[in-house]
Amino acid sequence: MERLYLDNAATTFPKPPTVAQAVYDYMTGIGANINRGCYGTAYGVEEQVLETRELLCELFHGPDCRNVIFTKNVTESLNVLLKGLLRPGDHVLTSSMEHNAVMRPLVQLERMGVSFTRIPCDGQGWLDTGALEGCLRPETRLVVMTHASNVCGTVLPIAQVGQFCKKQGLRFFVDSAQTAGVLDLDMGAMHIDALAFTGHKGLMGPQGVGGFILTDSLSAELEPLLSGGTGSLSHAEEVPDFLPDRFESGTLNLPGILGLRQGLIFLKDVGLESIRAHEWALLRQFREGLRPLEEKRLIQVLAGESGVERVGVVSIQTLGTELSQAAFRLDENFGIQTRVGLHCSPAAHKTLGSYPIGSIRFSFGFFNILEDVNRALAALTEVCRGT
Repeated sequence: MERLYLDNAATTFPKPPTVAQAVYDYMTGIGANINRGCYGTAYGVEEQVLETRELLCELFHGPDCRNVIFTKNVTESLNVLLKGLLRPGDHVLTSSMEHNAVMRPLVQLERMGVSFTRIPCDGQGWLDTGALEGCLRPETRLVVMTHASNVCGTVLPIAQVGQFCKKQGLRFFVDSAQTAGVLDLDMGAMHIDALAFTGHKGLMGPQGVGGFILTDSLSAELEPLLSGGTGSLSHAEEVPDFLPDRFESGTLNLPGILGLRQGLIFLKDVGLESIRAHEWALLRQFREGLRPLEEKRLIQVLAGESGVERVGVVSIQTLGTELSQAAFRLDENFGIQTRVGLHCSPAAHKTLGSYPIGSIRFSFGFFNILEDVNRALAALTEVCRGT
């Protein structure tokens, strides 16, 4: 049975063929580290890493390519940012739709004297921007939030929140895990101080590489979470004070970065507008195809209001079949691969009214086609009918 992968919110698949080829070429024909080896092969890799920083800076309209910091993933990036900035007595605003990549560091920091307030969102996952000012305290220092929900796909109004942060003199961190490579992100125009990204989702790269981009003024405030060898200033035992070395200790995931470079080149060639239009067409067809199942009370769609801006993610609850059993049958009987559960976002499910049951999540990517949507709808119909 041919499998149909609909779990792109977890990681995109397939990747552009050039991504895997770049990883293979590095592992089999290069193998050198940057900032260490004083020979041509190492310098060649360093040029490709620099180009990757330049592509990311261009994509996100960052301040400078040296402000691109590589990590393993968006979770590590958010930990570096939150734990590097916040101190006992600080107060943070976040949304009620956050992934645990934001919430778990905040809960850890809460035990160390940092407090936070959840800005309420409605049953569609839409942020109540009118509540922002009422959540402020004299000690509020930061707003951190996701750009789009990994549960229901709702896009949060980060440009409006960024404007609020600028007016109030607050730092603004954005988790772009579900939108980087799909939606336009402009750090300057949106007043973003730090943008955390992961390489293996919309950016089309391999797992194990991500990062963040930050402003110069934030860099001066941020204490590095990790420290060690950088290949620079090796005579000193102090952490370098310049970027990117200030936040990049140890050996980078060079196979991952070179694979990410090819993913970014692919995105640039195709264009975000084309990617967004294609995913929106898939989402619209799938959402329309679910209506008969909703009308027959076989499923419930989370955040089903059609007028809310969203990325290519739809979560449902099967009303006559236990969720995990339905997801198992989709895979076992029809080859449809989805994700079932709370998706590491209990806060979002509480906001959407789907906690603690969770949902089955269908998430579409650029390499899905309209025929995939029809196949998934037909399979889901059979599962819901118990046939």
